[in-house]
Amino acid sequence: MEWPACTNEYEKLLRRMNTPRVAIDNAVCPTATLVKVDSARRHGILLDAVQVLTDLNLPIKKAYISSDGKWFMDVFHVTDQQGNKLTDESVIKYIEQSLGSIHNERTNHSNGLTALELTGTDRVGLLSEVFAVLADLQCDVVEAKVWTHNGRIASLIYVKDCDSGSTIEDSQKINRIEVRLRNILKGDNDIRSAKTTVALSVMHTERRLHQMMFADRDYERTPILKFTSDSPLVTVQNWAERGYSVVNVQCKDRIKLLFDLVCNLTDMEYVVFHATITTNGDQAYLEFYIRHKDGTPISSEPERQRVIQCLKAAVERRASEGVRLELCAEDKQGLLAEVMRIFRENALNVTRAEISTAGNMATNVFYVTDAIGNTADPKIIESVRQLIGLSNLEVKELPLLWHQKEEREDQTVGGAVWLSIGSLVRRNLYNLGLIKSCS
Repeated sequence: MEWPACTNEYEKLLRRMNTPRVAIDNAVCPTATLVKVDSARRHGILLDAVQVLTDLNLPIKKAYISSDGKWFMDVFHVTDQQGNKLTDESVIKYIEQSLGSIHNERTNHSNGLTALELTGTDRVGLLSEVFAVLADLQCDVVEAKVWTHNGRIASLIYVKDCDSGSTIEDSQKINRIEVRLRNILKGDNDIRSAKTTVALSVMHTERRLHQMMFADRDYERTPILKFTSDSPLVTVQNWAERGYSVVNVQCKDRIKLLFDLVCNLTDMEYVVFHATITTNGDQAYLEFYIRHKDGTPISSEPERQRVIQCLKAAVERRASEGVRLELCAEDKQGLLAEVMRIFRENALNVTRAEISTAGNMATNVFYVTDAIGNTADPKIIESVRQLIGLSNLEVKELPLLWHQKEEREDQTVGGAVWLSIGSLVRRNLYNLGLIKSCS
Protein backbone atom coordinates (compact mmCIF):
# COMPACT_ATOMS: atom_id res chain seq x y z
CA MET A 1 0.00 0.00 0.00
CA GLU A 2 2.83 2.40 0.81
CA TRP A 3 4.93 1.52 -2.25
CA PRO A 4 3.55 4.25 -4.56
CA ALA A 5 4.24 6.89 -1.92
CA CYS A 6 7.80 5.59 -1.50
CA THR A 7 8.25 5.62 -5.24
CA ASN A 8 7.13 9.24 -5.42
CA GLU A 9 9.54 10.26 -2.68
CA TYR A 10 12.36 8.41 -4.43
CA GLU A 11 11.55 10.19 -7.71
CA LYS A 12 11.57 13.52 -5.89
CA LEU A 13 14.98 12.70 -4.42
CA LEU A 14 16.37 11.80 -7.84
CA ARG A 15 14.94 14.99 -9.30
CA ARG A 16 16.57 17.09 -6.58
CA MET A 17 19.88 15.30 -7.07
CA ASN A 18 19.86 15.74 -10.85
CA THR A 19 18.54 19.29 -10.99
CA PRO A 20 21.49 21.61 -11.74
CA ARG A 21 22.45 24.10 -9.06
CA VAL A 22 22.97 27.54 -10.60
CA ALA A 23 24.62 30.54 -8.92
CA ILE A 24 25.20 33.94 -10.49
CA ASP A 25 27.73 36.15 -8.71
CA ASN A 26 28.60 39.78 -9.43
CA ALA A 27 30.80 40.29 -6.37
CA VAL A 28 33.80 37.98 -6.87
CA CYS A 29 35.22 39.28 -10.16
CA PRO A 30 35.61 43.03 -10.79
CA THR A 31 35.25 42.75 -14.59
CA ALA A 32 32.73 39.95 -15.24
CA THR A 33 29.69 38.14 -13.90
CA LEU A 34 30.37 34.58 -12.71
CA VAL A 35 27.86 31.93 -13.74
CA LYS A 36 28.35 28.66 -11.81
CA VAL A 37 26.63 25.41 -12.73
CA ASP A 38 26.86 22.13 -10.76
CA SER A 39 24.97 19.12 -12.06
CA ALA A 40 24.99 15.40 -12.73
CA ARG A 41 27.11 14.65 -15.79
CA ARG A 42 25.65 13.39 -19.06
CA HIS A 43 26.80 13.57 -22.66
CA GLY A 44 26.03 16.97 -24.16
CA ILE A 45 25.33 18.85 -20.94
CA LEU A 46 28.27 21.22 -21.47
CA LEU A 47 26.91 22.11 -24.90
CA ASP A 48 23.46 22.76 -23.44
CA ALA A 49 24.92 25.08 -20.79
CA VAL A 50 27.06 27.01 -23.27
CA GLN A 51 24.11 27.24 -25.66
CA VAL A 52 22.04 29.12 -23.05
CA LEU A 53 24.73 31.83 -22.80
CA THR A 54 25.39 31.82 -26.55
CA ASP A 55 21.75 32.40 -27.44
CA LEU A 56 21.92 35.62 -25.41
CA ASN A 57 25.06 36.70 -27.34
CA LEU A 58 27.03 36.96 -24.11
CA PRO A 59 30.83 36.99 -24.52
CA ILE A 60 32.53 34.30 -22.40
CA LYS A 61 35.82 35.81 -21.24
CA LYS A 62 36.96 32.86 -19.11
CA ALA A 63 35.63 29.44 -18.25
CA TYR A 64 36.62 26.46 -16.12
CA ILE A 65 35.01 23.08 -16.69
CA SER A 66 35.63 20.00 -14.56
CA SER A 67 34.06 16.56 -14.12
CA ASP A 68 34.50 14.68 -10.87
CA GLY A 69 33.15 11.17 -11.31
CA LYS A 70 29.53 11.59 -12.30
CA TRP A 71 29.35 15.25 -11.27
CA PHE A 72 29.93 18.21 -13.54
CA MET A 73 31.02 21.73 -12.54
CA ASP A 74 31.24 24.82 -14.77
CA VAL A 75 32.28 28.39 -14.05
CA PHE A 76 31.78 30.99 -16.80
CA HIS A 77 33.01 34.59 -16.70
CA VAL A 78 30.56 36.51 -18.88
CA THR A 79 29.82 40.14 -19.76
CA ASP A 80 27.26 41.93 -21.85
CA GLN A 81 28.21 42.98 -25.39
CA GLN A 82 29.62 46.27 -24.09
CA GLY A 83 32.02 44.40 -21.79
CA ASN A 84 30.15 45.18 -18.56
CA LYS A 85 28.80 42.91 -15.85
CA LEU A 86 25.25 41.63 -16.18
CA THR A 87 22.85 43.86 -14.28
CA ASP A 88 19.52 43.26 -16.03
CA GLU A 89 17.49 41.20 -13.56
CA SER A 90 15.34 39.70 -16.32
CA VAL A 91 18.46 38.37 -18.08
CA ILE A 92 19.89 36.97 -14.84
CA LYS A 93 16.59 35.27 -14.03
CA TYR A 94 16.36 33.81 -17.54
CA ILE A 95 19.89 32.36 -17.22
CA GLU A 96 19.07 30.83 -13.82
CA GLN A 97 15.86 29.24 -15.08
CA SER A 98 17.33 28.00 -18.37
CA LEU A 99 20.46 26.49 -16.83
CA GLY A 100 18.37 24.99 -14.04
CA SER A 101 16.34 23.02 -16.58
CA ILE A 102 19.09 21.80 -18.94
CA HIS A 103 18.57 18.21 -17.73
CA ASN A 104 15.05 18.24 -19.15
CA GLU A 105 14.63 16.27 -22.36
CA ARG A 106 15.04 18.53 -25.38
CA THR A 107 13.10 17.60 -28.47
CA ASN A 108 12.79 19.02 -31.95
CA HIS A 109 9.78 21.28 -32.22
CA SER A 110 7.57 22.89 -34.81
CA ASN A 111 7.49 26.69 -34.79
CA GLY A 112 4.66 26.93 -37.31
CA LEU A 113 7.16 27.17 -40.15
CA THR A 114 8.58 24.78 -42.73
CA ALA A 115 12.35 24.30 -42.51
CA LEU A 116 14.41 23.96 -45.70
CA GLU A 117 17.93 22.51 -45.33
CA LEU A 118 20.26 23.20 -48.25
CA THR A 119 23.89 22.16 -48.83
CA GLY A 120 25.97 22.34 -52.00
CA THR A 121 28.74 24.13 -53.85
CA ASP A 122 28.84 27.89 -53.25
CA ARG A 123 28.90 30.27 -56.18
CA VAL A 124 28.12 33.93 -56.90
CA GLY A 125 24.39 34.41 -57.39
CA LEU A 126 23.34 31.09 -55.83
CA LEU A 127 21.25 32.70 -53.09
CA SER A 128 19.65 34.99 -55.66
CA GLU A 129 18.39 31.92 -57.52
CA VAL A 130 17.26 30.19 -54.31
CA PHE A 131 15.18 33.12 -53.06
CA ALA A 132 13.79 33.79 -56.55
CA VAL A 133 12.49 30.19 -56.69
CA LEU A 134 10.93 30.49 -53.23
CA ALA A 135 9.19 33.72 -54.22
CA ASP A 136 7.92 32.07 -57.41
CA LEU A 137 6.54 29.14 -55.39
CA GLN A 138 4.68 31.51 -53.05
CA CYS A 139 6.94 30.78 -50.07
CA ASP A 140 7.40 33.64 -47.60
CA VAL A 141 10.87 33.59 -45.98
CA VAL A 142 10.52 34.34 -42.26
CA GLU A 143 14.01 33.44 -41.01
CA ALA A 144 17.20 32.07 -42.52
CA LYS A 145 20.87 31.54 -41.75
CA VAL A 146 23.52 30.93 -44.37
CA TRP A 147 27.13 29.83 -43.80
CA THR A 148 29.85 29.27 -46.38
CA HIS A 149 33.20 27.54 -45.88
CA ASN A 150 35.81 26.05 -48.20
CA GLY A 151 33.64 26.57 -51.26
CA ARG A 152 30.60 24.90 -49.67
CA ILE A 153 27.32 26.43 -48.52
CA ALA A 154 24.84 25.35 -45.84
CA SER A 155 21.58 27.12 -45.20
CA LEU A 156 18.52 26.73 -43.00
CA ILE A 157 15.56 28.65 -44.38
CA TYR A 158 12.26 28.86 -42.50
CA VAL A 159 9.27 29.60 -44.73
CA LYS A 160 5.49 29.74 -44.56
CA ASP A 161 2.86 29.53 -47.25
CA CYS A 162 2.04 32.99 -48.62
CA ASP A 163 -1.66 32.21 -48.95
CA SER A 164 -2.36 30.46 -45.63
CA GLY A 165 0.41 32.13 -43.59
CA SER A 166 1.24 28.79 -41.95
CA THR A 167 3.27 25.61 -42.40
CA ILE A 168 3.39 24.20 -45.93
CA GLU A 169 1.57 20.86 -45.74
CA ASP A 170 0.75 20.22 -49.42
CA SER A 171 2.96 17.23 -50.32
CA GLN A 172 2.98 18.16 -54.01
CA LYS A 173 4.16 21.70 -53.24
CA ILE A 174 6.84 20.35 -50.90
CA ASN A 175 8.02 18.04 -53.68
CA ARG A 176 8.17 20.95 -56.17
CA ILE A 177 10.21 23.00 -53.68
CA GLU A 178 12.69 20.16 -53.14
CA VAL A 179 13.11 19.41 -56.85
CA ARG A 180 13.62 23.01 -57.97
CA LEU A 181 16.00 23.89 -55.15
CA ARG A 182 18.00 20.70 -55.68
CA ASN A 183 18.39 21.53 -59.38
CA ILE A 184 19.74 24.97 -58.47
CA LEU A 185 22.19 23.55 -55.95
CA LYS A 186 23.43 20.90 -58.36
CA GLY A 187 24.45 23.47 -60.96
CA ASP A 188 26.72 21.93 -63.57
CA ASN A 189 29.13 20.01 -61.36
CA ASP A 190 27.58 19.17 -57.97
CA ILE A 191 25.22 16.35 -58.85
CA ARG A 192 26.16 14.04 -55.97
CA SER A 193 26.71 16.28 -52.96
CA ALA A 194 23.91 18.85 -53.37
CA LYS A 195 21.14 18.18 -50.84
CA THR A 196 17.73 19.66 -50.15
CA THR A 197 15.55 18.54 -47.24
CA VAL A 198 12.16 19.80 -46.08
CA ALA A 199 11.35 19.36 -42.38
CA LEU A 200 8.33 20.28 -40.25
CA SER A 201 10.25 20.18 -36.94
CA VAL A 202 13.47 22.01 -36.17
CA MET A 203 16.34 21.89 -33.69
CA HIS A 204 18.76 24.63 -32.67
CA THR A 205 19.57 26.41 -35.96
CA GLU A 206 23.29 26.98 -35.49
CA ARG A 207 23.91 23.52 -34.12
CA ARG A 208 22.09 22.09 -37.13
CA LEU A 209 24.22 24.19 -39.50
CA HIS A 210 27.37 22.71 -37.92
CA GLN A 211 25.95 19.21 -38.37
CA MET A 212 25.07 19.91 -42.00
CA MET A 213 28.55 21.19 -42.86
CA PHE A 214 30.17 18.34 -40.92
CA ALA A 215 28.07 15.80 -42.87
CA ASP A 216 29.08 17.61 -46.08
CA ARG A 217 32.73 17.14 -45.00
CA ASP A 218 33.62 20.78 -45.58
CA TYR A 219 36.63 20.31 -43.30
CA GLU A 220 38.28 18.02 -45.88
CA ARG A 221 37.99 20.44 -48.78
CA THR A 222 40.76 22.77 -49.86
CA PRO A 223 39.72 26.41 -49.52
CA ILE A 224 39.27 28.05 -52.91
CA LEU A 225 40.14 31.46 -51.49
CA LYS A 226 41.90 32.48 -48.30
CA PHE A 227 40.05 35.41 -46.77
CA THR A 228 42.31 35.94 -43.76
CA SER A 229 45.71 35.05 -42.39
CA ASP A 230 44.24 34.59 -38.89
CA SER A 231 43.93 30.81 -39.15
CA PRO A 232 43.21 29.01 -35.89
CA LEU A 233 46.06 27.01 -34.39
CA VAL A 234 44.90 23.59 -33.19
CA THR A 235 47.04 20.90 -31.58
CA VAL A 236 46.05 17.47 -30.22
CA GLN A 237 48.25 15.34 -27.93
CA ASN A 238 47.56 12.32 -25.76
CA TRP A 239 48.22 12.36 -22.01
CA ALA A 240 48.76 8.64 -21.62
CA GLU A 241 49.13 8.65 -17.82
CA ARG A 242 45.63 10.11 -17.36
CA GLY A 243 43.99 8.61 -20.42
CA TYR A 244 43.02 11.98 -21.94
CA SER A 245 43.51 13.57 -25.33
CA VAL A 246 44.47 17.22 -24.81
CA VAL A 247 43.18 19.67 -27.43
CA ASN A 248 44.58 23.21 -27.57
CA VAL A 249 43.04 25.93 -29.72
CA GLN A 250 44.41 29.44 -30.21
CA CYS A 251 42.53 31.88 -32.43
CA LYS A 252 40.91 35.28 -32.63
CA ASP A 253 38.30 35.69 -29.91
CA ARG A 254 34.66 36.25 -30.84
CA ILE A 255 31.15 35.66 -29.52
CA LYS A 256 29.97 32.02 -29.79
CA LEU A 257 33.50 30.64 -30.22
CA LEU A 258 33.18 28.21 -27.29
CA PHE A 259 29.77 27.05 -28.54
CA ASP A 260 31.16 26.29 -32.01
CA LEU A 261 34.01 24.18 -30.64
CA VAL A 262 31.97 22.29 -28.01
CA CYS A 263 29.21 21.70 -30.56
CA ASN A 264 31.63 19.94 -32.92
CA LEU A 265 33.33 17.91 -30.18
CA THR A 266 29.90 16.75 -28.99
CA ASP A 267 28.72 15.83 -32.48
CA MET A 268 31.95 13.88 -33.03
CA GLU A 269 31.02 11.82 -29.94
CA TYR A 270 33.75 13.18 -27.65
CA VAL A 271 33.18 14.03 -23.99
CA VAL A 272 34.85 17.09 -22.45
CA PHE A 273 35.98 16.16 -18.93
CA HIS A 274 38.01 19.29 -18.15
CA ALA A 275 38.57 22.58 -19.96
CA THR A 276 40.10 25.99 -19.44
CA ILE A 277 39.20 29.01 -21.57
CA THR A 278 40.99 32.34 -21.32
CA THR A 279 41.09 35.48 -23.43
CA ASN A 280 43.73 38.16 -23.80
CA GLY A 281 42.84 41.16 -25.92
CA ASP A 282 41.43 39.79 -29.17
CA GLN A 283 42.97 36.34 -28.72
CA ALA A 284 41.36 33.26 -27.18
CA TYR A 285 43.13 30.22 -25.71
CA LEU A 286 41.12 27.05 -25.13
CA GLU A 287 42.27 23.73 -23.70
CA PHE A 288 40.04 20.63 -23.60
CA TYR A 289 40.68 17.25 -21.99
CA ILE A 290 38.56 14.81 -23.94
CA ARG A 291 37.79 11.11 -24.37
CA HIS A 292 35.44 9.09 -26.53
CA LYS A 293 32.06 8.26 -25.03
CA ASP A 294 33.47 4.82 -24.19
CA GLY A 295 36.23 6.46 -22.09
CA THR A 296 39.16 5.99 -24.49
CA PRO A 297 41.41 8.76 -25.87
CA ILE A 298 42.19 9.42 -29.54
CA SER A 299 43.89 6.29 -30.81
CA SER A 300 45.40 6.99 -34.25
CA GLU A 301 47.14 9.67 -36.30
CA PRO A 302 44.30 9.86 -38.91
CA GLU A 303 41.81 10.44 -36.10
CA ARG A 304 44.03 13.14 -34.58
CA GLN A 305 44.28 14.94 -37.93
CA ARG A 306 40.52 14.70 -38.39
CA VAL A 307 39.90 16.35 -35.02
CA ILE A 308 42.30 19.18 -35.96
CA GLN A 309 40.58 19.69 -39.32
CA CYS A 310 37.09 19.64 -37.81
CA LEU A 311 37.90 22.14 -35.05
CA LYS A 312 39.58 24.52 -37.51
CA ALA A 313 36.44 24.32 -39.65
CA ALA A 314 34.26 24.96 -36.58
CA VAL A 315 36.11 28.23 -35.94
CA GLU A 316 36.20 29.36 -39.57
CA ARG A 317 32.55 28.71 -40.56
CA ARG A 318 31.29 31.69 -38.59
CA ALA A 319 34.35 33.88 -39.21
CA SER A 320 33.52 34.87 -42.79
CA GLU A 321 35.33 37.98 -43.95
CA GLY A 322 33.59 40.73 -45.87
CA VAL A 323 31.74 43.99 -45.56
CA ARG A 324 28.86 43.68 -43.08
CA LEU A 325 25.67 45.14 -44.51
CA GLU A 326 22.45 45.49 -42.54
CA LEU A 327 19.11 45.74 -44.29
CA CYS A 328 16.14 47.08 -42.36
CA ALA A 329 13.05 47.56 -44.48
CA GLU A 330 9.34 46.89 -44.60
CA ASP A 331 8.85 43.22 -45.35
CA LYS A 332 7.15 42.29 -48.59
CA GLN A 333 6.88 39.23 -50.79
CA GLY A 334 10.00 38.83 -52.92
CA LEU A 335 12.11 41.33 -50.93
CA LEU A 336 15.02 38.91 -50.49
CA ALA A 337 14.89 37.84 -54.14
CA GLU A 338 15.12 41.50 -55.18
CA VAL A 339 18.02 42.31 -52.82
CA MET A 340 19.95 39.20 -53.83
CA ARG A 341 19.42 39.98 -57.52
CA ILE A 342 20.99 43.40 -57.01
CA PHE A 343 23.94 41.80 -55.19
CA ARG A 344 24.40 39.30 -58.04
CA GLU A 345 24.18 41.94 -60.80
CA ASN A 346 26.90 43.92 -59.02
CA ALA A 347 29.13 40.82 -58.61
CA LEU A 348 28.84 40.73 -54.82
CA ASN A 349 29.13 37.31 -53.19
CA VAL A 350 27.32 36.66 -49.90
CA THR A 351 29.59 34.69 -47.55
CA ARG A 352 27.24 34.68 -44.56
CA ALA A 353 23.70 35.85 -43.93
CA GLU A 354 21.18 36.11 -41.10
CA ILE A 355 17.61 36.88 -42.09
CA SER A 356 14.81 37.61 -39.65
CA THR A 357 11.41 39.29 -39.61
CA ALA A 358 9.42 40.86 -36.81
CA GLY A 359 5.92 41.99 -37.60
CA ASN A 360 6.04 43.76 -40.93
CA MET A 361 9.76 44.61 -40.74
CA ALA A 362 12.66 42.62 -42.16
CA THR A 363 16.05 42.84 -40.45
CA ASN A 364 18.80 41.12 -42.43
CA VAL A 365 22.58 40.93 -42.08
CA PHE A 366 24.86 40.10 -45.03
CA TYR A 367 28.63 39.67 -45.25
CA VAL A 368 29.73 40.33 -48.83
CA THR A 369 32.94 40.15 -50.87
CA ASP A 370 33.60 40.62 -54.56
CA ALA A 371 33.11 37.71 -56.97
CA ILE A 372 36.52 36.16 -56.28
CA GLY A 373 36.53 36.63 -52.52
CA ASN A 374 38.46 39.89 -52.22
CA THR A 375 37.29 42.95 -50.34
CA ALA A 376 34.35 44.53 -52.14
CA ASP A 377 34.97 47.85 -53.90
CA PRO A 378 33.53 50.73 -51.80
CA LYS A 379 32.13 52.32 -54.96
CA ILE A 380 30.16 49.15 -55.75
CA ILE A 381 28.88 48.98 -52.17
CA GLU A 382 27.69 52.57 -52.42
CA SER A 383 26.06 51.89 -55.79
CA VAL A 384 24.18 48.91 -54.30
CA ARG A 385 23.05 51.05 -51.38
CA GLN A 386 21.69 53.62 -53.84
CA LEU A 387 19.69 50.93 -55.62
CA ILE A 388 18.25 49.35 -52.46
CA GLY A 389 17.90 52.59 -50.50
CA LEU A 390 20.52 54.44 -48.48
CA SER A 391 18.30 54.45 -45.40
CA ASN A 392 17.47 50.74 -45.77
CA LEU A 393 20.93 49.26 -46.38
CA GLU A 394 23.76 50.41 -44.13
CA VAL A 395 27.42 49.47 -43.85
CA LYS A 396 27.93 48.32 -40.26
CA GLU A 397 31.37 46.72 -40.31
CA LEU A 398 34.35 46.89 -42.64
CA PRO A 399 36.90 44.08 -43.00
CA LEU A 400 40.38 44.52 -41.55
CA LEU A 401 41.93 44.57 -45.03
CA TRP A 402 39.84 47.62 -45.93
CA HIS A 403 41.09 49.52 -42.87
CA GLN A 404 44.69 48.57 -43.68
CA LYS A 405 44.27 49.77 -47.26
CA GLU A 406 42.86 53.10 -46.06
CA GLU A 407 45.78 53.51 -43.65
CA ARG A 408 48.29 52.85 -46.46
CA GLU A 409 46.52 55.38 -48.68
CA ASP A 410 46.51 57.96 -45.87
CA GLN A 411 50.22 57.39 -45.31
CA THR A 412 50.91 57.72 -49.03
CA VAL A 413 48.91 60.92 -49.31
CA GLY A 414 50.48 62.32 -46.16
CA GLY A 415 53.97 61.44 -47.41
CA ALA A 416 53.26 63.11 -50.75
CA VAL A 417 52.09 66.30 -48.99
CA TRP A 418 55.19 66.45 -46.81
CA LEU A 419 57.41 65.77 -49.85
CA SER A 420 55.73 68.63 -51.69
CA ILE A 421 56.17 71.03 -48.74
CA GLY A 422 59.78 69.93 -48.28
CA SER A 423 60.56 70.58 -51.95
CA LEU A 424 59.01 74.05 -51.75
CA VAL A 425 61.03 74.94 -48.64
CA ARG A 426 64.30 73.76 -50.26
CA ARG A 427 63.55 75.77 -53.43
CA ASN A 428 62.94 78.96 -51.39
CA LEU A 429 66.19 78.43 -49.46
CA TYR A 430 68.02 77.91 -52.77
CA ASN A 431 66.56 81.11 -54.21
CA LEU A 432 67.73 83.00 -51.11
CA GLY A 433 71.25 81.58 -51.56
CA LEU A 434 71.18 79.76 -48.26
CA ILE A 435 71.76 76.29 -49.79
CA LYS A 436 73.71 75.19 -52.90
CA SER A 437 71.12 72.81 -54.32
CA CYS A 438 67.34 72.51 -54.22
CA SER A 439 67.35 68.76 -54.97
